Amino acid sequence: AVTGARFVLAALRLPRAALLSPGACTFEDSACGYHWDYAHLPWALHGEGHYISVDTSYDGEKAVLFSPDLYSEEWSCVRLIYQIATTSDTSPDPARLNLYLRQEGESFDRLLWSAKQPSDSWLIASLDLMNSTKKYKLVLEGEMGQDKSTSIAVFEIKITSGYCIECDFEENHLCGFVNRWNPNVNWFVGGGNIRNSQSILPKDHTLNSALGHYMYVDSVYVKHFQEVAQLISPKTTAPISGCLSFYYQLKQESSIVFTVYLRDMSGFYEEIWKTDSALSADWALAEVDFNAPYPVEVIFEVAFNSAKGGYVALDDISFSPVYCNNQTGTLFNPADAGCNFEEDLCSFYQDDKDGPGWSRVKVKRNVYRAGDHTTGFGYYLLANTKFTSQPGYIGRLYGPTLPGNLEFCLRFYYALYGFFKMDGTLAVYIFEENHVVQEKIWSVLDSPKGVWTQAEISFKKPMPCKVVFVSWCKSFWDCGLVALDDISLSLGSCQAAELLLPSPGECTFEKDECVFTQKKRSRGSWHRKRGPTPTSYTGPKGDHTTGVGYYMYIEASNMVYGQRAYLVSRSLRGTSGKQCLTFFYHMYGAGTGLLSVYLKKEGDDEEIPLWRRTGEQSISWLRGLIEYESDTNYQIIFEAIRGVSIRSDTAVDDILFQTGPCLEMEEIQFSSGYPDTLNEIEY
Repeated sequence: AVTGARFVLAALRLPRAALLSPGACTFEDSACGYHWDYAHLPWALHGEGHYISVDTSYDGEKAVLFSPDLYSEEWSCVRLIYQIATTSDTSPDPARLNLYLRQEGESFDRLLWSAKQPSDSWLIASLDLMNSTKKYKLVLEGEMGQDKSTSIAVFEIKITSGYCIECDFEENHLCGFVNRWNPNVNWFVGGGNIRNSQSILPKDHTLNSALGHYMYVDSVYVKHFQEVAQLISPKTTAPISGCLSFYYQLKQESSIVFTVYLRDMSGFYEEIWKTDSALSADWALAEVDFNAPYPVEVIFEVAFNSAKGGYVALDDISFSPVYCNNQTGTLFNPADAGCNFEEDLCSFYQDDKDGPGWSRVKVKRNVYRAGDHTTGFGYYLLANTKFTSQPGYIGRLYGPTLPGNLEFCLRFYYALYGFFKMDGTLAVYIFEENHVVQEKIWSVLDSPKGVWTQAEISFKKPMPCKVVFVSWCKSFWDCGLVALDDISLSLGSCQAAELLLPSPGECTFEKDECVFTQKKRSRGSWHRKRGPTPTSYTGPKGDHTTGVGYYMYIEASNMVYGQRAYLVSRSLRGTSGKQCLTFFYHMYGAGTGLLSVYLKKEGDDEEIPLWRRTGEQSISWLRGLIEYESDTNYQIIFEAIRGVSIRSDTAVDDILFQTGPCLEMEEIQFSSGYPDTLNEIEY
């Protein structure tokens, strides 16, 4: 087994007198109210080494550690000092350390952070916790993975009020700021009467004393023209905007360039501040407005031109959510630039001179023609440009004005019908405000006919701009229909959004079956699948999430009439108050049987029926909504019963558990068959 000796213990200098805030712990003589879950592996407290650890000397998959109840109306920063030690660097299933937030009244824990990188000394993670009126616990989970010899240690958990990008450099973990190593110029810690320090300044800014610390960079070892030193902040983990301030001193004999950048996760640099004064003999205050709607690092960069350049010192980085000139910023809300077309066109519009290329339409539930993407029986946009007044069969749909210099991710769903050649029949342009430049950023190549398919596009423009959807027929004879729905916009690139942690309580079946497992009672079982099901005239053609992803379904040809298949959630935490369960179901096929949803409370044998559909419902994915309550731990069960023939493939996708009542209600919880009037398009 791995012993504690394998950890390189660089003990952290904490002033003895410093009182620890609730939830903080240095694991010196106690676990500070943290306790472990006895259903899993035990954590061992090493008081002499000031850490708590779990290793593979016991058999088990994971160890779980809970904080005491915490409460924070202020924005706060959680710093975690940890180490993962393993014997092999390349395990297919490596050890992991996860940190979750467990909020009062929530059935699911929210994953805040996860790491699997083994190291030979301690590492630091910094996580912003937004202010909240709810009580919460921090939950640390060590997953042991498949490596034979693994140890996970936590040396310190620190919770401070304020933001993780703030620092006074008085503690030796430097708040998670790191120097990007360069052979010749680097940021060093100065002050604190460090004998070997070439600290040039008599006093720091925080304590105004020789004992205080600051960061500095010196030109003594510069060998080349334009040598650069970078000090990099921890990454922001929650959207923030406001005023960043810091103190600096600058002494130069030949030109020094001191710049502050924001760097996003795609590696793009944005300059937000640069020194203008040639000299500041005393500590000078710098203030700069900045917006970080998505994760960024703040980089303090100094470039020297010669060894006699001089030095730059930095101290007391702080942040305020109010902009520097005391204005509260109005952040652009990307939700205002999306639309599901249920009520109207939102902020989208058409040019009068184009004629009405796009119409808002609705299809009643039927077995011939797909409905919308939002619910399966709501509104979407349909472009039929065959009969527009303009030559060229073009329909343009303009979006609202978007601010410049922000990175956006645009997502929407489209479906195409009746074209011989699909490529180019739907395109997206960026229309800059000066109405001169139009840039095509996306166009359809090929897609499954009549399946709602998701498209996502990242873009960033220096000037304000609009997104324009253009549907186009090449000729009168090859002119089909283009459908568009659920347009959404988010800040940050689409790739960055994919790196974000999943929403708790959401299951799209893209990676696995999430919180669900099979309950095997008979041959009937649920299968995870992408694309159409094997039998014609039953089952979906694609999933609901993207059109090309995964869903769960029963394969009727492997089952007999009346046979059941169960998809059962793991035990979910009971909470007081209403919960809302949203999901999408697909029941198409002349022989379709039953789909039911049950609630089973812990300790009860009874399964309470919440929702049921019988028989063929629609060729579309339809949205189901269920409101329920359970103050004890419970499970949710999806039960599908095979119908009279093999045309009985029933599917579910995009299951979402939310706290609080459903914002909309379904008219009927228990119904059979579909309505009498079929296949009418309503304009």
